[in-house]
Amino acid sequence: MTLLRGIAISCIEIHDNGLTEYGSIPPSCWPFQVTRFGLYRKVSLQYLTEFCSMKAYIITGPTSGIGYATALELAKHGVIILVGRNRDKLTRVQTTIEAAGQKAVPVVCDISDMKSVSNAARQIVSLGLPVAGLLNNAGIMPAKPSKTTQGWDSTFATNHLGPFVLTERLTSHLPEGANIVFVASAIEDPERRPAKIMGMKGGRYISAEASARGEWKAGGSKMPGIDAYATSKQCILASAMAFAREDRRLHYNAVEPGITRGTNLGGESTNAFLRFLFGHLMAIVPPFSKYSSTPKKSAKVITGILTDTSGKTGIYFDEKGRPMLGSELVRDTAFQDRVVAETRTLLSTMNYG
Repeated sequence: MTLLRGIAISCIEIHDNGLTEYGSIPPSCWPFQVTRFGLYRKVSLQYLTEFCSMKAYIITGPTSGIGYATALELAKHGVIILVGRNRDKLTRVQTTIEAAGQKAVPVVCDISDMKSVSNAARQIVSLGLPVAGLLNNAGIMPAKPSKTTQGWDSTFATNHLGPFVLTERLTSHLPEGANIVFVASAIEDPERRPAKIMGMKGGRYISAEASARGEWKAGGSKMPGIDAYATSKQCILASAMAFAREDRRLHYNAVEPGITRGTNLGGESTNAFLRFLFGHLMAIVPPFSKYSSTPKKSAKVITGILTDTSGKTGIYFDEKGRPMLGSELVRDTAFQDRVVAETRTLLSTMNYG
């Protein structure tokens, strides 16, 4: 077996009669460091064997809020594959997890960039780990519209196209019964009471192509960024339900995390008023407080769904882990199929690897 810098090597299992190769791991996880003087052992082969045999869970957006809390909670159940765009932040989360005696692997990826997502999917597959679950958590709600490197609306690309591509690139490599969970948002439903009170109008979908251009159906919310956010979340929720009907081999579900204190949705690009509104005020003021949660509470709910072995699929869970209904439109199977078909058509126009 040859070790080359920058190339994944086979995972190693020790037997009395020698070494058996299976799977593969990236250079950051090698038990040896390659130098011009040869090999320098970094970790025990026992560690490597345990690493390769543990269940693995993929989390996008694991460096803050719900994603961070879920990464720490889920690490109790297996290796966590941390997918995010900031290497330093991913390393900090990895260090925190490993300090607790658990295991994590960072994969750098900009979920709004389809080429980056495609590359990340290939890297995840190359790990050769038995992935038991995928959490599509990363999301943004910027106050001002912006474009991705592909020229698409950033909110739609991050909240819908990115997780859509990641999921489709990984499904054929996941073992039967694996759980795929999408973090949705009840803001997509124009009849949801908190949304109605705030003057939100729900998803404003015209077509996948129009959404990618940052165009929404007229008559939407006056709050900046809300129409883009609601529409992108409506699309990924519709896709999750369509996937559940298309593919009975895997389990596809979605979760509404509630009005969650302590999240960093959209980061500094989000309108300061919206950060205060969704991150603090609405979580404590009736009637919004009825739907309130925290990152730790959400993490426990999501971890329960991701580790569930009962075979549940096509379910939309609320902030307490109970089945709930999405908007009338998102429950329409014809709309679900339309969103998936139009998204696939849109993505087929670009060669992203």
